[in-house]
Amino acid sequence: DVLNISHRHQDHFDVRTLAYLAQNKRILTPDTIVLAPQDDLLLDILNELEIKNIKVVADFEQIQVKDVTLSPTPSRNQVSTAEDSFPEHGLIVNDGEVTIWNQVDSIVNPDIVQRIGELYGQIDFFHSRFVPLLEGNLSYNKPLTLPVDEYCTFLNVVKALGPKMVVPGSAAFKYRDELSFMNQYSFPITQDQFLRDLAAFCPEVPSSPFFSGDVAHISADEVRIEKQASDFVRVREDDSHLITFKPHAYVPVVTTQTTDPTEYEREMQVIDNFIENCFLERILNSELLGGWQHWQIVYQLEVFGQEGLRPQAWTVDFGQPGKPQLQKGDIGKINLYEGISSSELCALIEGTTSWDYVTLCGNYRTFNNIYRITNGGLELPPEDKSNYALEPLMDLFPWDNDMDRRKYMKDVHRWKGKAY
Repeated sequence: DVLNISHRHQDHFDVRTLAYLAQNKRILTPDTIVLAPQDDLLLDILNELEIKNIKVVADFEQIQVKDVTLSPTPSRNQVSTAEDSFPEHGLIVNDGEVTIWNQVDSIVNPDIVQRIGELYGQIDFFHSRFVPLLEGNLSYNKPLTLPVDEYCTFLNVVKALGPKMVVPGSAAFKYRDELSFMNQYSFPITQDQFLRDLAAFCPEVPSSPFFSGDVAHISADEVRIEKQASDFVRVREDDSHLITFKPHAYVPVVTTQTTDPTEYEREMQVIDNFIENCFLERILNSELLGGWQHWQIVYQLEVFGQEGLRPQAWTVDFGQPGKPQLQKGDIGKINLYEGISSSELCALIEGTTSWDYVTLCGNYRTFNNIYRITNGGLELPPEDKSNYALEPLMDLFPWDNDMDRRKYMKDVHRWKGKAY
């Protein structure tokens, strides 16, 4: 009857799955209502896949589907530190007797929680956020520790909401194959840890694990969970130990994902041509040039090829008088660094990838140590480094809606009209 799309993150908005559903009229029938946020890019993708009956929803709008009322709940992701350019929603489901709220990835505040209580009273079953994701921290040289303030907000939401039952919901996934090493750096909280903390933080709220394939029987009197009772979903293997948080674990060196020798030679030619003929000119035309020069930035770009081969490095010294020059190799100082695999850099140059993938795949690393030396002094910048410490590659290949559109359209062209 209903397909609900909460937001454009690819673990919630998978183009391949949507393309399959568009071809399967037994699942996505002509009468199916597709709920979606007011996100032009997301809506364009749905239209490109020829998905019909799209209803754009608003915060707390009540949508009647047969004997059930659906209501999207708001998120503060666009005004939080994330400053997302797109909206996202949680979802309330009410059948007149019981009420379920799935928070999804949404960021909520006391006003939102209070409004939910005013509209629906006590929630019977709450899918709560439980793990602050650190998936980009390794790449950005940020702390690999539990962000306690963010985690505390998850506990506070449960305490303020006071549901009859809470289960861990979003966000939970796992890296696989060559990216599996990222699992030790990305998920600082497990379901068991969250439930243990909840039992101490708000002992008045019952809680339970909840995995794909579990079935919750919810009535006004009780909530009963049957493990792996679904007739179409199962957890094939409990491999949750693979995502145990161990930030001291081995980190493999950055390497290209290209194994074919001919393709590897081609990608290195693309990179050499870009760096030798385009890179410096584009840096000198950047709006950030003045900031890099003021803070005497010594920038290094290091490109990693196949395993066992020595990476190639180029340096630009913005602290020297005159026009900055591109130099091959190391000059003895680095305070703004980008290391990237040749496969990812080539894909950025050719416009066939996005930062969404590059920064999360473990094949991009960056750090900065910014300061400015004067006669007898050492000046530190303000905490907001956005006006001068933006990485040159990030500046030359901006992470904007155009990049996101190319990313999604690439999947549309690959999967549209195809079954699994």
